[in-house]
Amino acid sequence: METLRSHLSRVRIPEPSYRIYKQECCVSFSTPRSEGGLFIDLYSFLAFGKDYVMWNYEKTGNPVYLNIQETPKQVSESRPHKKPTLLAIGVEGGFDSKVPEYEETYRIVILPDFISLLYPSVELPEKVRLAVDGILAAVGAERKEEVAAWTADKKQVSPYALSLQQVQNGVKVPPSGWKCSKCDKVDNLWMNLTDGTILCGRRNWDGTGGNNHALEHYQETNYPLAVKLGTITADLEGADVYSYAEDDTVEDPLLAEHLAHFGIDFSSLRKTEMTTAERELDQNTNFDWNRIQEKGKELEPLFGPGFTGLANLGNSCYLASVVQAVFSTKDFQRYYYENVKLDDAFKQAPADPTLDLHMQLSKLAHGILSGKYAVPSKKGQDNEVAEEPKGKNGQDGIPPRMFKSLIGTGHPEFASSRQQDALEFFQHFLDQVEQNHVAAVGEDPARCFKFCVEERIMCSVSKKVKYTKKTDNILSLNIPLRAAVNKDEVAAYEKNLAQKELAGEKLSDEEIVRPRVPLSACLENFSAPEEVMDFYSSAINARTTAIKTTRLATFPDYLVLHMRKFVLAAGWVPKKLDVFIDVPDEIDISDMRSKGPQPDEQFLPETPDGIPEQVDSAADEAIVSQLADMGFPRIRCEKAAIQTLNSGLEEAMNWLLVHMDDPDIDDPITRVGNNETSSVTALNESDVETLVSFGFLPEMARKALKATGGDMERAAEWILNHPEESMAMELDVGACTQDTQAEVKYPDGSGKYRLLAFVSHMGTSTQSGHYVCHVRKNDRWVIFNDCKVAVSGDPPKDMGYLYFFERVPS
Repeated sequence: METLRSHLSRVRIPEPSYRIYKQECCVSFSTPRSEGGLFIDLYSFLAFGKDYVMWNYEKTGNPVYLNIQETPKQVSESRPHKKPTLLAIGVEGGFDSKVPEYEETYRIVILPDFISLLYPSVELPEKVRLAVDGILAAVGAERKEEVAAWTADKKQVSPYALSLQQVQNGVKVPPSGWKCSKCDKVDNLWMNLTDGTILCGRRNWDGTGGNNHALEHYQETNYPLAVKLGTITADLEGADVYSYAEDDTVEDPLLAEHLAHFGIDFSSLRKTEMTTAERELDQNTNFDWNRIQEKGKELEPLFGPGFTGLANLGNSCYLASVVQAVFSTKDFQRYYYENVKLDDAFKQAPADPTLDLHMQLSKLAHGILSGKYAVPSKKGQDNEVAEEPKGKNGQDGIPPRMFKSLIGTGHPEFASSRQQDALEFFQHFLDQVEQNHVAAVGEDPARCFKFCVEERIMCSVSKKVKYTKKTDNILSLNIPLRAAVNKDEVAAYEKNLAQKELAGEKLSDEEIVRPRVPLSACLENFSAPEEVMDFYSSAINARTTAIKTTRLATFPDYLVLHMRKFVLAAGWVPKKLDVFIDVPDEIDISDMRSKGPQPDEQFLPETPDGIPEQVDSAADEAIVSQLADMGFPRIRCEKAAIQTLNSGLEEAMNWLLVHMDDPDIDDPITRVGNNETSSVTALNESDVETLVSFGFLPEMARKALKATGGDMERAAEWILNHPEESMAMELDVGACTQDTQAEVKYPDGSGKYRLLAFVSHMGTSTQSGHYVCHVRKNDRWVIFNDCKVAVSGDPPKDMGYLYFFERVPS
């Protein structure tokens, strides 16, 4: 006890703002349930496993720790279960994780001799007792981060619900027999809570769902809230309420009153329709879903080094799949595992190792690759965050909590608990790794994915050329359906499908026929010459057509192919291509290597100041005449046509309506050279930045805002409706030219590759559904489905979303 009193200066009483770790070791995946339990530093409040706590003592000199150990205890199976109100696992209001309750024991441990004192004890100094009480009462930092991610997505009370004014129109809604008031739909019906109108829901990407009548009703009336009929039950908890004004599912605390206004007695209603979330899950439960996960097969579970699963933290399969694929590469294995000792990473980390990416990636790599955690699950000791119960042959996997929290810090999407696009996460992950190594010693492991893309542009008039280069880490491929090898079978299937739909019948999963496109056709499509319309040629000082060819200036050590399965269909409606890609185990892309500038080529003159603004500045007489016929003054009509870049009558009309009250609307048009132009519309730079965050070029964002009178939403639509403008702009502002920027050196070598891993996706969009990773290890395929790891019986290589190829050794 005297030893403890001599160390009281190294004990702190936690305050509410402190981050207190008590679930997981900062440098390993040890927990209070691990052998020896968890040791919490009473000064820094960081937690360490038994094998790692001495590292902290040697680094900081902090000697006093709270040791927490958990052991399972018997729990009555008859205990009541609360109905979940939050789509989460193991948090208040979420799903019951069905984890056996554990009994906790506490001790005060003093290093370096591991002197142990029981807690609680009245003999302990008051400062120690207050410190421990504060730790035990506090919500752990790990839990705070999990809850924050989930509650960020919790349905919020709508302000429109609290102030909703309902129309006194005498409408009474019957308890059944509902039908859309504008079409024949009898399912997916929504009742507007302002006027009681019953209308069908939105049309899904595949044509199913409704006919958008409920949405159109809001656009016509601005009545904001609607409830999905068929989801209303006696307790009202499951009722699906949508706010069109907020474009989100919301909570209506006055729903009972709002329903009663239309004579609806909810106490007698029962659930007949799926909620939006349930429908999404149902759409994913089909043949393809099962095939990706290889369900229905007796898969041999795997354990040991390199076969560690990642427990699902709730919609984190995108992260788990990408991590498994990335850490199957030798570069990441070498950098974060083979050449890094955990104690060295910890010594080099800042005071809080949970905030150091190198430390957390080293922890993750050692967790995945060492095999320490790839062991059969102990009976009755399931991992607390895993989605499904483990069989006697399964494993618990490791929960990447700290890594997920750190990699998502400051990112509006990856910091949430929502499902995300695996491609976007892969690129975000590599960006973070690269930034972390800017000032670090040694080579950035993310370089193994990088390569240089070279684009050659030839003016169709002068035949002069321009070369631009840019760096990338993925090769994004369009899928040419015209190259399908089973077009006859697809045509017969589509005919049969149409006949079945007319008869009101559906085809079974086994009858579905999808186009089957060879990967080689996708690669050839990438390299094929492409005609570019409206290209500004500095050789003729005008816009014309050009021919663009794209090649690779360097070949990366690991080539990642992204299949563009999500496209914009007619009307700019997102659509997922239902297609198979035939991917061989080995490919050779040597013919995709660029040759660079040739001796007989002449180059387009440089335009350092950009494209002259006066190009395209003359008003289109057809647009001017149509506007003038409507009664607008000609000077205004000319300005509207010029300011909207002659993009059409509707755009010009909208610009006029927005700028009718401008003080200079009737001022004469100024002259630039031999062309007419008016003063440039003042742009809101925050709107420009918002459009850039969507992936649009800054120049394109400004051009679109000018064309739409500064309306950001219409500007985004304008860009999508003018893809040729985007392409021309991208070429005009090319990343760099052959003569103006020194070439960056990246790994290079042979163009022969072998398939190493692929990430598959099933769902209606990249932000929903499920991701699974398959990796080739020791000449056999292994499936990583969150924490489930097994020998793959039939890897679905034709259903991949991201393909990881490694260079074949020469």
